[in-house]
Amino acid sequence: MIVGLFIPCYIDQFYPRAARATLELLESTGVEVVVPTDQTCCGQPLANSGYEPDAVAVMEQLADTFAGVDHIVSPSGSCIHHIRHHYDILEQSPAVRHLREKSLELCQFLSRHPEMNLPPAHFPFRTGLHQSCHGQRGLRLASSSERMEPAWSVVGDLLKKVEGLELVSLNREDECCGFGGTFAVTEEAVSVRMGKDRVADHLQNDVEVITGTDLSCLMHLEGIIRRDGLPLRVLHVAEILNTTGEQS
Repeated sequence: MIVGLFIPCYIDQFYPRAARATLELLESTGVEVVVPTDQTCCGQPLANSGYEPDAVAVMEQLADTFAGVDHIVSPSGSCIHHIRHHYDILEQSPAVRHLREKSLELCQFLSRHPEMNLPPAHFPFRTGLHQSCHGQRGLRLASSSERMEPAWSVVGDLLKKVEGLELVSLNREDECCGFGGTFAVTEEAVSVRMGKDRVADHLQNDVEVITGTDLSCLMHLEGIIRRDGLPLRVLHVAEILNTTGEQS
């Protein structure tokens, strides 16, 4: 199996440690991982800003870049959701269909291939899971309260396997953090208020580390945490799953 690793632009620029953790985690399972150097953006920022037609060239270039792999995996539920659900504006060439059908978020990929054993991870901290909207409701990585269904979480199940990690229950498990891409720019006051509410929920439950599948959301929460000097850390789920006792 050949896995193409897609690293979103904001992770490449601001959180390269999460990209490295994803690469190391995938390689530890024994799959062959390729990281094309000509990959760029999935086009979501342009599309969210009302310039979807201007993103077509970027989207088609991404499809061509990953045409030769078995699966495309990314540490971003948001970007994968955009690829799978919004590339319908493109001509559905074989490369585009392949990209849409074979793209998976990291935890989604790992859960669908239980035969790939992850190495033991050790992370002795009270951890709160932020379920991002695109991942939870778009990719169905977790149950959502409005469906009145039994609680479940693909990401939570993976975290429960980490030695020493205590997965903390929150008061509002599936509430939006307020980031929403360009929403955080056009409606910054509402965005910040929503983010503060999410951070407060973690603090009220004595969380030490906030994790999730989308560093866009985590970046928003981390900005609030840093500005207010709060006793919380933010880590992408790949960083926790790739953590040994010496690294924690």
